[in-house]
Amino acid sequence: MYYETTKELLAFIKKSPTAFHAVEEMQARLTEDGFQVLSEKEHWKLTPGGKYVVTRNHSALIAFTIPEKESWKFHIIASHSDSPSFKIKENPEIVVEKTYVKLNVEKYGGMLMAPWFDRPLSIAGRVIVRKDGKLEEKLIDFDRNLVMIPNLAIHMNREANSGVSYNPQKDMLPLFSMGGSDVSLQKLLSTQLDVEEKDILSHDLFLYNRMEGSIWGAENEFASSARLDDLQCAFASLKGFLGAQKQDCIAVHCVLDNEEVGSGTKQGAASTFLKDTLLRINSGLGRTYEEYLMTLADSFMISADNAHAVHPNYTDKACPTNRPYMNGGIVIKYSANQKYTTDGMAAGIFQEICKRADVPYQTFLNRSDMAGGSTLGNISNTQVALNTVDIGLPQLAMHSPYETAGSEDTGYLIRAAAYFFESSICESGYGSYTIKHI
Repeated sequence: MYYETTKELLAFIKKSPTAFHAVEEMQARLTEDGFQVLSEKEHWKLTPGGKYVVTRNHSALIAFTIPEKESWKFHIIASHSDSPSFKIKENPEIVVEKTYVKLNVEKYGGMLMAPWFDRPLSIAGRVIVRKDGKLEEKLIDFDRNLVMIPNLAIHMNREANSGVSYNPQKDMLPLFSMGGSDVSLQKLLSTQLDVEEKDILSHDLFLYNRMEGSIWGAENEFASSARLDDLQCAFASLKGFLGAQKQDCIAVHCVLDNEEVGSGTKQGAASTFLKDTLLRINSGLGRTYEEYLMTLADSFMISADNAHAVHPNYTDKACPTNRPYMNGGIVIKYSANQKYTTDGMAAGIFQEICKRADVPYQTFLNRSDMAGGSTLGNISNTQVALNTVDIGLPQLAMHSPYETAGSEDTGYLIRAAAYFFESSICESGYGSYTIKHI
């Protein structure tokens, strides 16, 4: 069963070379399941039993269901749509020696740069065009081997295997053509989109790794792909959300953008997107702002963003006593400085959900002498304060253009997500909680 689930995950990632495409793919699956598309600029008419989806910037998405019976709690799983990459700058062509054309790019997020060399890459994202007096957004994916970042030969850099510091402005510019000044990305875009060059106004375009995802290992225990962080969690959340019988809670599948660059955008975790949506749900149910705060107080969020597994070649980099492994189950992430928002009660609630759903779980903390990263939970809580646990699926090579995870773990999160959406977490007294499942 897990093999088929992993194949479906890899197919989903292939259709999602950028955050824009990931959101488009998720919205397509939701609308196929009967979800009504809402617009932030229009009135929302919500009804019990309704299923709805709304996007912001076409790179962040929130889907929610309203049960037939009255519910005073949100159950939310939040993940993110973006991954580290190279973003193509405006006016990107750089002609070298009147022969080569390379593209000017900049880093998006904190990626491992070395693995980007010597592999077939393509370009995808969105383009803004002028059409019939209007500005239109068009998604684009060239879906072919289009550019590459060639390495410098060992003969010209004898220290290459002794450690190299890469300059993103010099070393990481992809080779595009040998057509000299006659070749431009603008021309290629106009052909691909069937529009005039002069009507292409701007773009958000990214490089992506063309190597398809694979299932491998002596017993097919590994899955490797681009963008596992965090499309693996986004996919698992969506599958659990669609498959669950959501009867007791207002279930929310939330996918935010720009986590890899700090979340400080209108569509990121620090934005009001989640807050605005929950407020509008509350208003659509005819409730007051005080009742919104009452609902938050009895709600729960799972912040789902992948976690570091113990690396077989660098076992010393892991915490001595909290050592998650691939295929060992969902990872609960802790941080004393609250870079992960998990606290004792939130962890206990999630552990109980996993036990009841028959899903294994592990724990992750950074070494005490090593700084860690941050994620969605603590940032989103500045806008929507509710009980939150930070979790993820264990992986290797995080922020590489080709990451590795366990082939069983996606199924574990799908099962835990479905159980969560089918449950009702209730505070039954100060510091006391019960979990009811349909």
